[in-house]
Amino acid sequence: MTQSTSHDIVIAGAGLAGALLAAELGKAGHRVRLFERRRDPRRADAESGRSINLAISVRGLHALQRAGIEEKVLAEAIRMPGRMVHAGGEEIFSPYSRDPARAINSVSRSGLNRMLVEIAAATPGVELIFEARCVDADFENHDRPAATFEFPDGRRERVEAELLIGADGAYSAVRAAMQRTTRFDFSQTYLDAGYKEMTIPPADDESGPHGRFRIEPLALHVWPHGGSMMIALPNIDGSFTCTLFWPFEGEHSFGALAGADDEAIRSFFERHYADAVPHMPTLLEDWRTNPASPLVTMRCRPWHRGRCVLLGDAAHAIVPFYGQGANASFEDVEALVDALASEPGDLDAAISAYEDERIDNADAIAELALDQFIDMRDRSGSRWQRFKKKGSQVLGAIVPGWIPLYDMVSFTRIPYAKALAKSRRQADAIRVIVTIASAATVILGLLGVMWMTR
Repeated sequence: MTQSTSHDIVIAGAGLAGALLAAELGKAGHRVRLFERRRDPRRADAESGRSINLAISVRGLHALQRAGIEEKVLAEAIRMPGRMVHAGGEEIFSPYSRDPARAINSVSRSGLNRMLVEIAAATPGVELIFEARCVDADFENHDRPAATFEFPDGRRERVEAELLIGADGAYSAVRAAMQRTTRFDFSQTYLDAGYKEMTIPPADDESGPHGRFRIEPLALHVWPHGGSMMIALPNIDGSFTCTLFWPFEGEHSFGALAGADDEAIRSFFERHYADAVPHMPTLLEDWRTNPASPLVTMRCRPWHRGRCVLLGDAAHAIVPFYGQGANASFEDVEALVDALASEPGDLDAAISAYEDERIDNADAIAELALDQFIDMRDRSGSRWQRFKKKGSQVLGAIVPGWIPLYDMVSFTRIPYAKALAKSRRQADAIRVIVTIASAATVILGLLGVMWMTR
């Protein structure tokens, strides 16, 4: 890359997307300064942040392969070829795909973030600055956007660049600055449910059927219960990261157990998650220690102001039920890096190309993630739902061009918007087939009655 196409870039936020982006931009020859409000995750006293495990699939793996760390990440991941539903005293395994080679991968969020920071730090041209919280952004000067960072001692520093990238999460300060401008659309929608982390620790010994794991490790576990559910994803140390997704208010909610004593809490779990409770020795401690946090979907348009652009959760925070948050953000990274390479002398054209490629896809996966919440919470234990899923997989095997929605989202790189549109066409086709079959059944029945009574 020549000097004329090498840009001075500032990134706010060294989370998953920001750290990967810094590494990829540095590799492409750009000069990158990466600012992060938290301590260096490589330090022993680093903050852990959110801990819902990541489900990394084909989209994310493609970006990690490009960065040269796919194999390293997979070595620390656990393969999950399907979902294990705990309902009615049964455990029902439902594969994600007819192809047994297809699986999503349970990955530690903090572990992957640390790995990405390491590769960013090792990339020539990339400078990392920690404990620097972005508090504002200024893009009045089109060619030199700036961000203001605050340090632990209260000092503030204004930093200019040719390109400013807001990768500072769902509550982005960069996006907040954009929201103060005209013709900027923003929406945020909270679910009436939140999440709380729980734990299934490794087994005390390895003599059980799953070794150091207390329950089947090669699955994403779901305990559906009407308006609430619990899920569990395996970790490489033999533990499971469990997450309660409950309403904040109502009969079966976080609010209903607020202030409850130990006996009431344990009794509630034994009624609704009976087969999980024996594997949760820290249940009461987890319940009282870990907060109930909100679940939000955020959308905005446009994603840029001048030469300041949003990426990842800062542009499109989604709920976690399709396991695509990190995957979608990694696709953002690839799209922006490729756009800059395709328009080496025109930052404005590159930003527009990136936004055009990604914004509709971000809206599509946000919609799909909300639909998946209802599916997992209310329908995953349903025989009819399992029949429909199996039917779609069978059609995928016998009808040319038919791809089940889950396969399109998790096991291909078909853009999310195209996958959503295709799934709707397929659903329409199924409805037509069912209608014709029902009508044919009625007609044949009437003909049979007429024959018998002639």
